[in-house]
Amino acid sequence: MIHLRGITKRFGQYPALHGIDLDVAPGEFIALLGPSGSGKTTLLRIIAGLEFQDAGTVQLGGEDVSTLPVAARNVGFVFQHYALFRHMTVAENVAFGLSVRRGKARVAKAVRQARAEELLGLVQLEGLGSRYPAQLSGGQRQRVALARALAIEPRLLLLDEPFGALDAKVRKDLRRWLRDLHKQMGLTSIFVTHDQEEALELADRVVVMNQGRIEQIGAPDAVYMNPETPFVSHFVGETNRIAGPAGEIHFRPHEIAIAADGAEALLVDNVFRKGAVWRVEGLLEGSRQFVELDLPSTLAAPRLGETIRFNPHRARIFNADGEQSKGDQS
Repeated sequence: MIHLRGITKRFGQYPALHGIDLDVAPGEFIALLGPSGSGKTTLLRIIAGLEFQDAGTVQLGGEDVSTLPVAARNVGFVFQHYALFRHMTVAENVAFGLSVRRGKARVAKAVRQARAEELLGLVQLEGLGSRYPAQLSGGQRQRVALARALAIEPRLLLLDEPFGALDAKVRKDLRRWLRDLHKQMGLTSIFVTHDQEEALELADRVVVMNQGRIEQIGAPDAVYMNPETPFVSHFVGETNRIAGPAGEIHFRPHEIAIAADGAEALLVDNVFRKGAVWRVEGLLEGSRQFVELDLPSTLAAPRLGETIRFNPHRARIFNADGEQSKGDQS
């Protein structure tokens, strides 16, 4: 469905993308995950036709659209801040993409109205078509923005930090709703996020980006459990990093076993409940490195100043060049 080859982009002297290659299958839900400045939004805008690459090609559905403007690509785009027209009703906003079509593509008013009503039902906003955006909640406005993107029957749906402006509870509810909607429609979708929890929950595959390059592509579980680079290990999920004889040892807070003769010792500085575990924080003896451990909350909470000895039972070792020198360590 989507084939990107050698996508390169600079803004002045700033290199935003370095030769990106990416394939997206029909019906896939892909997350572009990375920190600010990683190039994820620039890549999304190039796919949409809102920006143009300096080098490389963009193919959608077997068609080379590398030089086509956004209007000719038939993609739906949802922005973080909704971008709704305040002077238009909800129904008029949804139908906007159809109302501006001319010539043979012109859509009759009755058809536009019917399509708007259909989509408002799809996004669970029945009966709200006569309201204005200011009369809706943030979550409702984002659903209107999504309905507007779907109105043109796009071959591809692109979402740029779609839930970034919403509070945590609304964001979580909308994530679940969007995943269900995607399953129902089967529309090829790419969304940008810096929230690793969001990417792991929603995506079929996660594309982890850093400094204009792809660090790793894979299913959410594979990216989380088997990070291929130090950046992915640190960015996707919580990771402890301690110096070892053969490089830097990475392990998750839960990937440890408490042992009276454990190789590592943590001096407890802080303890708090985190869901079903005790999150224990402190400094590692010897190196004075900050480390976080998760212990079952069925155990008594560790005391401040206590020393906990442990062994990482599943860890990754990266050498000085950032290459994974060994597999899982027991």
